[in-house]
Amino acid sequence: MTKTDEIYKQLRNDIFAVRLAPGSPLKLSKLCEDYRITITPLREAMQRLEKECLVELTPNVGFRVAPVSSVELLELTKTKTYLELTLLRESMAFGGLDWEAKIIATHYTLSREEPNLEPENNPEGFTSWSVAHEAFHESLICANKSPWLFRFYRQATEHIRRHGRALRYTNPYVHSGTTVDAMQASPSLRNSSSLELHTDLKDAVIKRQNDKAEMLLIKHNDLTVLAYEELGILG
Repeated sequence: MTKTDEIYKQLRNDIFAVRLAPGSPLKLSKLCEDYRITITPLREAMQRLEKECLVELTPNVGFRVAPVSSVELLELTKTKTYLELTLLRESMAFGGLDWEAKIIATHYTLSREEPNLEPENNPEGFTSWSVAHEAFHESLICANKSPWLFRFYRQATEHIRRHGRALRYTNPYVHSGTTVDAMQASPSLRNSSSLELHTDLKDAVIKRQNDKAEMLLIKHNDLTVLAYEELGILG
């Protein structure tokens, strides 16, 4: 791995984890000092991050972390849903026994996890549940025949995660509350995180019940947006 690759990966991880806050200035001299890197690989990394819409460059001002907004979060969610539905249709058309087995396996792993929405208070639990949840949803669409669409889907998912976490920090109640608090405050969050919904989705996909599977996937994404609204994250 080159120096450029290393600093690119570090900065990218810090942006998605909101350790580098949206809209914050990125002074190259300070970044060189903080990350112990020289200017040339840092500039190359910043150019790559700019292409991914993670940083912005303003002439005569410099770089900053790309801002987030509720409007952009909704647009990203709409885009993700469109891509996800297309990939799901392809996977149900082309998926075989190995694909079905992967769905069953990731669903089982998810069933062993308790929903955790506390990256600050319980980072290990949050990461464990998030990884299982994402693995299940990716298993549903991994038999697709459109690798570019799949890459765009993953990119949209990453940006949604960053927007959701960043906007969460602006809401004191959500930021300081527990998973139980959030579930009680938001029926939509409780439903979107429930194993029952994911089990219904698993069964519909494996049985090739296309209309039902698409309806459940749309329902899952719509519930997530409603949860943002109920928790005041969308303002």
